[in-house]
Amino acid sequence: MDSSISKEAIGELPLCQFEGVITVVEDPDVVQEIVDKLSQEKVLGFDTETKPAFKKGTSNQVSLLQLSTNKEAYLFRLNKVGLCAPLIQLFENPKVYKVGVGIRDDLRGLNQLATFKPAKFVELQEMVKDFGIDVFSLKALAGLVLNVRVSKRQRLSNWETEVLTPGQIDYAAIDAWIGLRIFEELMLIQPDFKVKSVIYRNQNS
Repeated sequence: MDSSISKEAIGELPLCQFEGVITVVEDPDVVQEIVDKLSQEKVLGFDTETKPAFKKGTSNQVSLLQLSTNKEAYLFRLNKVGLCAPLIQLFENPKVYKVGVGIRDDLRGLNQLATFKPAKFVELQEMVKDFGIDVFSLKALAGLVLNVRVSKRQRLSNWETEVLTPGQIDYAAIDAWIGLRIFEELMLIQPDFKVKSVIYRNQNS
């Protein structure tokens, strides 16, 4: 595998699509059942989305949490269901890896909603260094490792809108799922690789 990939090369790759089932979660009463299901997995793709703040000095709270398997992606609308106890239990579950890119900011934002001690979170930006990879964005890693192009068109959209658009839903599911796929592909390349989980302390600092 090459160590890097150019923007031009990424632009020529096929656009990636998530073929699984996507569930938007807006009812707090169903969260426990979904978490029980996800807790049976060994690895989950993980990401969050926050409504962008275009005014200097202002910021918004995390409004969407995405957790994905290869067959199902769940989009938890935290601005509607809150960061409730079942989700916190999953974050603290030492039996389930939660993998993503740039998760430090995700965890800091989530900790502003509720305090928890993250367990078994894997930062792909750190993991890929052991594979001699020199690119660290999700888009570049997807292109290099999986030979697909990830669209970032919806990144700065309004994640607190009353109803998510089909484009937002697809984007959010792919962002979590593609992290899982990158992780799986790396583990196929080096099956005996010892996965290191990361815990970011002082989330509120």
